[in-house]
Amino acid sequence: MADFFDVLDPKHVAMIQKQPMFFVATAAADGRVNLSPKGYDAFRVLSPAQVAYLDLGGSGNETHAHLSAPQADEGRITIMFCNFDRPALILRIYGKGRPVLPQDDEWDALAANFTLMPGTRQIFVIDIDSVQTSCGWGVPFMALDGERDTLKKAHRQSDPAEWEAKMAERKSSIDGLPTRPTDRYIAGE
Repeated sequence: MADFFDVLDPKHVAMIQKQPMFFVATAAADGRVNLSPKGYDAFRVLSPAQVAYLDLGGSGNETHAHLSAPQADEGRITIMFCNFDRPALILRIYGKGRPVLPQDDEWDALAANFTLMPGTRQIFVIDIDSVQTSCGWGVPFMALDGERDTLKKAHRQSDPAEWEAKMAERKSSIDGLPTRPTDRYIAGE
């Protein structure tokens, strides 16, 4: 049985803070639905009605493209957390999201909520429309062996000028939707 809430309550926040990963889903009016797993210490609850996550450069920029698409329902995003331990629980955050890049005016204040990592590309801010919890009884028990350092290591070893050039080339999504590339390399930790 699913329960809906208007905002995150303290129990939701406590569950979120224990999770080593989350999933992000977005879709534009046409084209593919994007579903991405996210790890690292990259998610923050900014208020009961707003969350954000830090995004590193990777294989694409579909979330940015979908959230920026010029359409009536732009910005739709779903975040999902699964508790792989006890108690069984799935938590979904439905909302409207937007990318904030290092060159944006609000970057400094928003970035202060995070420990920036090598390759930080943007922060996604999500205004919550609703929160849903469900049983999660079908989700298996799993244990975290550790984080993969591969992505951060690749960014630490990359040349900042080459990284910025690569990001500048990524001006569209898989389906041809426009993206706005970051204008600077974030060295992070």
